[in-house]
Amino acid sequence: MEQETALPEAQEKTEASHLLKVLGPMHIWALGVGIVLVGEFMGWNFTIAKGGSLGSIVACWIIGILYISLVMINTEIGSVIPEAGGQYAMAKYMLGPLASFNIGLMLVFEYVMLEAADALVVGQILKSLNPAVQPLPYIILSLLLLTYLNYRGVYATLTLNFFITAIAFITIFILLFGAGFYNPSVSLVQIKKLADGLPYGWIGIIAALQFGIWFYLGIEGTALAAEECRSTSRALPVGATVGLITLLVGATVTWFVCSGLVPAGKLGASVFPLYSAALATGAPYIIVALFIGTVLSCLASASGCINDSSRAWFAMSRDTLIPGAFAATHPKYKTPYRAILFLLPISIAFGFTGLLDQVITFSILSALLVYVLTAYMMFKFRAMYPLGTIKRGYTAPWHPLPAVVLLLLTIATLGGMYLGYWINILSGLVFYALASLWFTRRRAKFVDNSTFIEVGASSWPRPQGY
Repeated sequence: MEQETALPEAQEKTEASHLLKVLGPMHIWALGVGIVLVGEFMGWNFTIAKGGSLGSIVACWIIGILYISLVMINTEIGSVIPEAGGQYAMAKYMLGPLASFNIGLMLVFEYVMLEAADALVVGQILKSLNPAVQPLPYIILSLLLLTYLNYRGVYATLTLNFFITAIAFITIFILLFGAGFYNPSVSLVQIKKLADGLPYGWIGIIAALQFGIWFYLGIEGTALAAEECRSTSRALPVGATVGLITLLVGATVTWFVCSGLVPAGKLGASVFPLYSAALATGAPYIIVALFIGTVLSCLASASGCINDSSRAWFAMSRDTLIPGAFAATHPKYKTPYRAILFLLPISIAFGFTGLLDQVITFSILSALLVYVLTAYMMFKFRAMYPLGTIKRGYTAPWHPLPAVVLLLLTIATLGGMYLGYWINILSGLVFYALASLWFTRRRAKFVDNSTFIEVGASSWPRPQGY
């Protein structure tokens, strides 16, 4: 009798921690592109400082290949895992508790750091209007507002994200056409005069790969919303694929117009390169448009980061890898409100440092470590669930080529990152090693390996080799 009465309570608890299925392809596009688009308004231009103008665009396209491979892998695996957590959920089924704990923690810090960077740029662009402006209140206010929106519900938040992301994306083309690129006789875009080629050779391209990631960093976060999609097998592939195409086009246009309007030396050091390019035109309507676009892109990115980091934290809590208090969902809005509120002061703390390059570097490092493990998981996924054993919403072609390309390019990017930020890499690895030690000694005992994967995969065949 005790078991019979306990079962409904356990079932009620599981159902209460599930998220609402309300998202479609539009929202997945808004989540992926919304997070990433800010990288076209700031951060990518450090590729010019590292590798020159030509090294920058080569790094952009090389990293584009990395993300094409990553999206193919994420979409195949993510489209059959109807759970929040993205790469964390994938690791849960393929690598076990310790690896999934690390990947979940890496995802949280990737997005929390990116959120802090977004807020820092909002503060700095406001300060550029008036040096007397104190950016910290605006940083805190921005994060509080976006946290409140995410607290109230994912559907309204990502619907708003869709519109502000679309507006920000359009402003890039306002700059492009406003500069008259289509008419060489009057065009303000002077690539031949302002670009500096490849001053550091091929080593410069390798060094530039680290910041080339900024054009695309976060598009993999679309998989974190799998549990909230009305049809995961449709929304995730369509939203992620269209989003990646959007970013590839936007990245190339951004490099072209900025490199043709701002001297390479100045562009490589700018905090907000597209806004700097707008200032170079001297046209008031372009300057206003890009100011609005920069602020909106930062807000859209920070909002998406709040969404993704909280879903990863929520999923880890629901699986008892961290304390279960964070697995609670709001009784009215059905959002992981405790996870959302818990991560807010952490993001504010990193925003308070004002160290934009350090914040960006830790975000990138966390992402790269996830990519290495994702490449390995693709091999594991095909071995554990061969084609034909489970229904896939999308099947990545040419396997294992995407996984091999992802692994090799990620390692090359880590090598380029080591050239300038080796202390950051070692510090990050030490941090995750200590976190793993804590999990092994203090938290692993709360994880029941016999039931760790049963809830989400109840309709799947038992994976081979788990």
